[in-house]
Amino acid sequence: MDITYQGTTLRFTSNAEVFSPRGLDQGTETMLNHAEVHANDRILDLGCGFGFVGVYFAATKPEARVTMADVDGNAVALAKENAEQNHVTPMISQSDGFAAIRDARFDVILSNPPYHENFSVPKHFIEGAYRQLAPNGRLYMVTKRRTWYENKIRTVFGGVHVIEDNGYFVFAAQKRIGEHRGHTHEKQHTLSKKLQRKQARLARNQ
Repeated sequence: MDITYQGTTLRFTSNAEVFSPRGLDQGTETMLNHAEVHANDRILDLGCGFGFVGVYFAATKPEARVTMADVDGNAVALAKENAEQNHVTPMISQSDGFAAIRDARFDVILSNPPYHENFSVPKHFIEGAYRQLAPNGRLYMVTKRRTWYENKIRTVFGGVHVIEDNGYFVFAAQKRIGEHRGHTHEKQHTLSKKLQRKQARLARNQ
């Protein structure tokens, strides 16, 4: 099947066992409409399915470094086939979330997570995205639910911009330089040591 997006037509193969079997789904298209992606970005298509997002950016931003990951072997096989038939060479990994790409760093992570299941998968995606984004890196995620995703992303990133469009919610969050969200246990431990030293000085002066 041929898919045309933003004036670019690419050829893809999909099947009934992978998301999305009939082409570019509206949620992913809505997310792409609001994503800011630069020519030299390190891009991750997380939960890539048959691979539209990663293949599209590899084709339209040849200077970018594109990675695609999915836990499903069928999706990974389709993504590789689709990359080959569109003459692009992103890195494609079978990975349970970030497990197989844990050492990589990205400027942009895009994901349309399996939001009809429980929240364990998007929780892993959001927390892992914060860890593996470079400073000022951007996360874009699209779902049909708002409250849990907005609260979770805000907690991890310290802020989130929510765009409602076409019946979907697009969440955009940035990893700010100088912030250490996601390391609260370490910060609490440091504060505790400072309080202990202060209390010890007060005790000696009494």
